[in-house]
Amino acid sequence: MQSIFLISILSVLMLFFIVLSLIFAGQEAAVTRITRTSLNNRSLDTQTDDDLTQFEKSKRLKKISQVQVLIVDRNATAASASFFRITMNVLTGVIGVLIAMQLSSCWWISAAAGILSAIIVGILSIFFRPRVARTSRPLDMMIRHIRLMRCAVWLTPFAKISRLDKSFREDGDGNLSDDEEIEKVHNEQNRALIDRIVEATDLDEDVADMLHNIVTLSDTLTREIMVPRTDMVCINKNETLGECIKIFSRSGFSRIPVIGDDIDDLIGMAYLKDAVQATAFNSQARSRRVQTIVRDPLLVPELKAVDDLFHQMQQERQHIAVVVDEYGGIAGLVTIEDAIEQIVGELADEHDKTQHVDPVQINGSTWKVPARTPISDLEEIFEINIDEDDVDTVYGLLTKLLGHVPTVGEKGKTHGLTLTAVDSAGRRKKVSMILVKSVQSFDMHGDEVVRGV
Repeated sequence: MQSIFLISILSVLMLFFIVLSLIFAGQEAAVTRITRTSLNNRSLDTQTDDDLTQFEKSKRLKKISQVQVLIVDRNATAASASFFRITMNVLTGVIGVLIAMQLSSCWWISAAAGILSAIIVGILSIFFRPRVARTSRPLDMMIRHIRLMRCAVWLTPFAKISRLDKSFREDGDGNLSDDEEIEKVHNEQNRALIDRIVEATDLDEDVADMLHNIVTLSDTLTREIMVPRTDMVCINKNETLGECIKIFSRSGFSRIPVIGDDIDDLIGMAYLKDAVQATAFNSQARSRRVQTIVRDPLLVPELKAVDDLFHQMQQERQHIAVVVDEYGGIAGLVTIEDAIEQIVGELADEHDKTQHVDPVQINGSTWKVPARTPISDLEEIFEINIDEDDVDTVYGLLTKLLGHVPTVGEKGKTHGLTLTAVDSAGRRKKVSMILVKSVQSFDMHGDEVVRGV
């Protein structure tokens, strides 16, 4: 009777160790499959799930953040899971020996039973790992057993010894971190999968391009899609709301950065709807400073991946962000449309105009030229010598005269010519056409700037 009770206890322990072995095998496979993108997607899905209560959302988000901590050092986490998987296999074999000793007095039968038990559990682990690697199972399993894995990592500090090679950082030889290497492998697999889908289903070429663009979002950095600081349209904090509305109207933008002494002295963001709301029913409010309506800006690093940027802007309900460099200076601006364009291509609406490619003569002394027209072409048209070594285009010349990015309506005079920004094109509303007029009575060496009204 005592022997039967002992065998029952040992059998329960063996089953417990087998289950733990399979769990750790699954965790070992899962930690090598989870990416930052999948975690960001799961976090966004959780936050926007209306079926969950606030308590359930916070509970799930906490587990997701704990998974994020573990995959920062995924090698150590995988090593901890591997250590406990092997330990559970060994313990299963030991329990098998003990059970066999209760049933038989022959030592070699007991030893064979223990070895066979360990081999069977090892085989089960091998068959269990591929199942975990499918679809969203890795992340689901990691979240489900996050407490167990945190405990395992805490009990195996020696697992971090495997990180002594420092390959987790990108070095001068171009070595990639473990996380980057995993992302790279997954992206290559996804591209190959999309290629097979396109070939098998004969998808439209535009749809195929969008699918490929989605995969490459994690490889694209924010600085590659941003509007550089040299092309940013800004407004000084001391300007009035009346002048602010004029700048909104001339530039075509609905959100403009508000700055102090220079572009790096960022005060916040001015929104067209706030300016209109403040002045629509109160004409005296037009004399108020624009600083009174600024909102806090969303700041993002220039090395942020575009997919992460897109998720962050979705979560924080922001359509525009200020990009900062590694020194904290302003590098540029980026909008959520810039991120979307990486998937669907360039966006345009009915108000966007295309840029003409050739200068057009309006009358004998006036020409309408594209903003990117070389200064040498301007010299040839008006038969003058424009000695400007630091700018190459008509747009650059007007920018130099104004001291900032020109908007429609602004003008400047130099070398007997009047340059007026008259048209903008594209979603970014950059000045596309400039009206150049020869002023014969003007001092050929004088410069003058006239602000548009």
